[in-house]
Amino acid sequence: MKIHFIAIGGSAMHNLALALHNKGYQISGSDDEIFEPARSRLEKKGILPNKTGWFPEKITTNLDAVILGMHAREDNPELLKAKELNIKIYSYPEFLFEQSKDKTRIVVGGSHGKTTITAMIIHVLKFLNINCDYMVGAQLDGFDIMVKLTDEAEIMVIEGDEYLTSPIDRRPKFHLYQPIIGIVSGIAWDHINVFPTFEFYVDQFRIFAEMIPKNGHYIYCDNDIVLKEVSENANICATKVGYGVHPHRIENGVTFLQTSFGEFPLQIFGKHNLTNINAARLACNAMGISGEKFYDAIQTFKGASNRLELLFKTETCSIYKDFAHSPSKLKATVEALKTQFPHRKLVACMELHTFSSLTEIFLEQYAGTMDCADVGIIFFNPETVSHKKLPPITAEIIYKAFKRNDLEVFHNTKLLEDRIVAMNRDNTVFAFMSSGNFGGLNLNEFGQMHEINADETD
Repeated sequence: MKIHFIAIGGSAMHNLALALHNKGYQISGSDDEIFEPARSRLEKKGILPNKTGWFPEKITTNLDAVILGMHAREDNPELLKAKELNIKIYSYPEFLFEQSKDKTRIVVGGSHGKTTITAMIIHVLKFLNINCDYMVGAQLDGFDIMVKLTDEAEIMVIEGDEYLTSPIDRRPKFHLYQPIIGIVSGIAWDHINVFPTFEFYVDQFRIFAEMIPKNGHYIYCDNDIVLKEVSENANICATKVGYGVHPHRIENGVTFLQTSFGEFPLQIFGKHNLTNINAARLACNAMGISGEKFYDAIQTFKGASNRLELLFKTETCSIYKDFAHSPSKLKATVEALKTQFPHRKLVACMELHTFSSLTEIFLEQYAGTMDCADVGIIFFNPETVSHKKLPPITAEIIYKAFKRNDLEVFHNTKLLEDRIVAMNRDNTVFAFMSSGNFGGLNLNEFGQMHEINADETD
C-alpha cells in the first residue's frame, strides 16, 4: 500500500510511519517542521521529506490512503487535494483501529498513568513471549519504536488519549479504538481548550466505558471518587472490576510487592505506580495470564521514558525527570519521591507549558500539588504563553494558584540554570517535571556536572 502522512513529524505520526514502513508499505509525508528524534529516525529509513512545507502535488490518485495528523489544519492544501481526489483519509486513531479490528484491543484511558499502564502490559507480554501489536506514548526500554503493527499478533495494546482525533474529527481518540478490555486510570480535568467544562470532560469517560462489549472487561481505579461514581452509574454491560494501590512495603529505598506468591522487588516506585500495576495485572488476568506470571514479569519493568526516569545517581543525590504537567500528575510525582526518599531534601522544578497550565482559571487546579517539596520551583516561558495566544501570567498569579508563597518562580532559562547549579546536592533529590524542555535547559549537562562534582568530592 502507498500511504501519505500529512504532518509526518509528530511524535505519534512518525512512529506510525516507521511501523508501516517496517511492514512493507510505501510511505511518503509532509510537515512544516520536523524536530529530533523524528528527523533522524525518518531519515534513517529513507522517508524524511526532502523539504519542509505542504505540497499538494504529492497527493495523487496512486495513493491508497492519507493519514491526517492533529498538527495539520482544516485548510491544509494537501488535505484539500486529497478530498478533491476522493482519496481515503484516515485520522491516526481510525487507521490504528483499521489495523487492529480483528484483534483483542486493550485500550488504556485516563487523565494520568495511561502511558505507564500501557507500557507495563506490553512489557509483561514481551517477557512471556506473547506476540502483541501496540501503540504507546513514550519510548520503552528494549523497544525500537512506539508503534508496532503486524498481521500475526492477535492482541493490540493501545494508549487511549482523550484528546481530539484530528482537525476534521472532534471526537476523543480513545472512542475510536472500540476496546475489548478497557482501562480508566482516573479523571482529572485537562485540555480545557477542548473540554471547556469538567462535566463535559467526565462524560467522555462514561461514553468510553459504555462502549465496551458484554464479553469484554472494564477496569477502573475505584480510589478516584469521580471515576468511581461514573463507573457505578454508567450503563456498563462488560465485566466491571475496580482496583486501588497494590499492597507493598518499602525497605532501603526499594519497593516490594506483597502477594500470595511471596514478595517481588520493583525497579519503580510511588503510590501512583503501585496503582498502575494493579490495572496492568487485571488486564493481563483478563487475557488469561496468571498472577504469578505477571509478578515474575513486572519486577523487571524499569518504567517508560520521561516517567520518573532516573537521569543520574550517587550515594547522596538522585536526579529524575518526569512528564508530569497536569495537577494530578504533578502531585503524584512529588508525593512519590518524598515517600521513597523521606530523609532527603526534595527539590521539585516544574514547567508550566501546556495550554491548560498557562491559563489563569485552570491554574487554580494546582493548589497544594507542590506541598511535599522542600524547595518548589516553577518555570514558564513567556514566548510559549504568547505563542498560545494567552494573556500573560505573573509570579503573583502562580503563588495564589499553588497556594504556596515560598515558591521560586522563573521565566528566564539562564537564571533557572544558575539557581539549580548553585544548589547544595548532598542528601538531595531533584525532580524536573514538564511536557516541554524548560526553554532549552540541558538536563543531561546538569547531571554530568553533578557526576563531576561527586567525583571531586570523593
